[in-house]
Amino acid sequence: MIRYSIIIVNYKTPQLVIDCIDTIVGAASAAQTEIIVVDNDSADNSMQLVLDKHPFVRWLDMGYNSGFARANNAGIRISRGDIILLLNSDTLNENDAILRCFTRFEKDRFIACGVQLLNADRTPQISGNYVLKGGLNYLMALPYIGRLLRKIALTYGVKKTNIPNTHTTVEVDWINGAFLMVKKSAIVQAGYLDEDFFLYSEEAEWCSRLKKIGKLCIYGDLNILHLEGGTSNDAYNSKSKGYQNLSDKKGYQILLSNFVRFRKEFGVFWYLFHLTANLITIPIYFLIIFLKLLTLRADAKNEWNAWKGYSANVLKSLKFFFPIITNRPCFYKVL
Repeated sequence: MIRYSIIIVNYKTPQLVIDCIDTIVGAASAAQTEIIVVDNDSADNSMQLVLDKHPFVRWLDMGYNSGFARANNAGIRISRGDIILLLNSDTLNENDAILRCFTRFEKDRFIACGVQLLNADRTPQISGNYVLKGGLNYLMALPYIGRLLRKIALTYGVKKTNIPNTHTTVEVDWINGAFLMVKKSAIVQAGYLDEDFFLYSEEAEWCSRLKKIGKLCIYGDLNILHLEGGTSNDAYNSKSKGYQNLSDKKGYQILLSNFVRFRKEFGVFWYLFHLTANLITIPIYFLIIFLKLLTLRADAKNEWNAWKGYSANVLKSLKFFFPIITNRPCFYKVL
């Protein structure tokens, strides 16, 4: 009997998928779950490699690069379990954390949960997050201005918006999509992931709707290794881990997806607020780099390239201004 379904999205990273599944089938949880791999038109030998190693996997080919939301939704639609786990391919199941999480979650009052994610060096990784009004915490990612705002926030004791490390059960507003377990009954009420998103921010927006149905949590005593950025970095040739670099191609997708989230979750005003903040940052950032160039600072050249990339990304996002502000259906894929 299938009690829960694990959905893994693949795009040109078959070895990560195999390594991930290896840690699942080597544990007691394998007999009670189905594993669905949704392929985003990898156009390589991913299917052969994965099924040769794990023939029990249910393989679903999207036929195009559909991103995170659409691929996971397709997996959810064919799943047989009453509980769904969205699991990144760059994760490793430790000490049968998946089954232990399911066993606890199945009887718990929460409708969605995550676990404590760990980096490869076993340092803690942000797993759960709190929502600040209008997404104001995203201003911290602005070049230079963000550092100033962070210092001001710390000075005045503004509550942190994430949980970097926990060993207990903690209620949160949204959960890192690398490991997101959800009861299907809640999905029926809240709806699927928003398919306007390609990558990034979709789980935050989804959790905002799930949270209207019930409570979300992180089980901090359960650990999963997450090789952060392993999937998107390999697939899109990005050298930056995390989500703070807004100057490269991956940064453009992050920036755009954030704007889409602000509009959908917080409304028109907050989208315009964040867009304005990013536009104002461009000349301020330029002035700082110009002063560095005048003083012959060693890092000035790299900073100059980062400014050009960031400025281009903000300005390119303007071509999506009307679809975003009107909230009309649009597939925001730029990677």
